[in-house]
Amino acid sequence: MTISNDMPPPPSGSEGEGATPDLRFLLAHPAHFLALGFGAGLSPYAPGTAGTLVGFPLYWLLSGAPFYWAWIGLFLVVGVWASDVAGRALGVPDHGGIVWDEVAGFLMVLPFAPISLVGYVLAFILFRLFDIWKPFPIGWADAHVPGGLGVMLDDVLAAVYAIGVLLVVARWL
Repeated sequence: MTISNDMPPPPSGSEGEGATPDLRFLLAHPAHFLALGFGAGLSPYAPGTAGTLVGFPLYWLLSGAPFYWAWIGLFLVVGVWASDVAGRALGVPDHGGIVWDEVAGFLMVLPFAPISLVGYVLAFILFRLFDIWKPFPIGWADAHVPGGLGVMLDDVLAAVYAIGVLLVVARWL
């Protein structure tokens, strides 16, 4: 594996899904820090779920911002870059530790959740369900769109599915 001068060596270890990121990897490059969801992607159990949970404090911080959707757009665009850089360094384009796609995707869903504990839990469950299940075209995008764009796109599509269900179900909550 060739590593460019501006990239740290990949973290040691392997789990059949490329190298295992660690704290050193997380802090070695700003793209790694972002792609790994500020460290949530280091979780040994369900890193995607941990990354999705990072969306809650970010949402509560940004929800009153006048340009909320501009922030989300920025998060998505920067996420393509960060996911691509981290995926190349880890040796797997969509490594399980890369969770910024879950963070940004879930931030798309939360504004449509009913403002209640039940509404937020439902939004979380729906987003995770579609992200894991990957009904068409999510699974197709996940399998056929390469690099950071593919990493981010399947979660954007999962967010669209979750939003659609929330819009239908929200009237009963």
